[in-house]
Amino acid sequence: MPASPSAEAQLSEILSPERGAVVTGAASGIGLAAAKRFAALGMHVCLADVDEDALDAAHEEVRAAAQAGRVMSMAVDVADPGAMAALRDRVQDTFGGVALLMNNAVARHSGGCLDEPDNWRKTLDVGLFGVINGCQAFAPDMIAAGAPAMIVNVGSKQGITNPPGRPHYNVAKAAVKAYTELLQHELRSGGGAVTTHLLIPGMTTTGGRDHRPGAWWPDQVVDFMLEALERGDFYILCPDGEVTPEMDAKRILWAARDITENRPPLTRWHPSFKAAFDAFEP
Repeated sequence: MPASPSAEAQLSEILSPERGAVVTGAASGIGLAAAKRFAALGMHVCLADVDEDALDAAHEEVRAAAQAGRVMSMAVDVADPGAMAALRDRVQDTFGGVALLMNNAVARHSGGCLDEPDNWRKTLDVGLFGVINGCQAFAPDMIAAGAPAMIVNVGSKQGITNPPGRPHYNVAKAAVKAYTELLQHELRSGGGAVTTHLLIPGMTTTGGRDHRPGAWWPDQVVDFMLEALERGDFYILCPDGEVTPEMDAKRILWAARDITENRPPLTRWHPSFKAAFDAFEP
């Protein structure tokens, strides 16, 4: 029985010239950096974003970086399943198939747990259902093609450790984590050639925000992502200039022990547990 190809060999085949890549939330930040990198490798690249003006500018940046592949862009609301189906059809007609889907689009709102429902719906429609809509639109054809392919869903550390302050975003990203884990299990159990991966950025300068000391630039996140994909990693947990992998491990394991030790929720921010958290060594 022949050996299975390595993750590095599979990635090389996926990122090869003239294979198709689709990136949502591609008009800025990590999405734009990823689209430029894929285009520079010679892939056909489709940029999708709801911001038409930013998308036009991003299209020109990606086209300037492109090698052998074509570049297309389409204004799309990822929260609309019909719009995502139309994107799939146009990509299929233009590229003939998709080897890499990166679900990166996100919406952020400030407010608490009792914030008005419209803000909750907007965040979840884009941040969660945008991911689900992307997978449901593209994954069946990717699976049917039988060639190595991958889906990268962009999560967040906030969907794992759940820091207080922006519950809409935390809930959406926690659900993306669960969905992506379950999707990868289904794909693995099906024995096909498509894999799924969860990108978990650290502090990153995205979306036109001012650069903060310690934050990574989007290109750094993409570099880290590609190195992890070469290893076949599912969880792509990025550090940054302030948070080391060891700090991430401490925070994640402490949060899990709130459940296993029956502590109050979010004890990392509970004054009574500050000394215990500071002394905690996973």
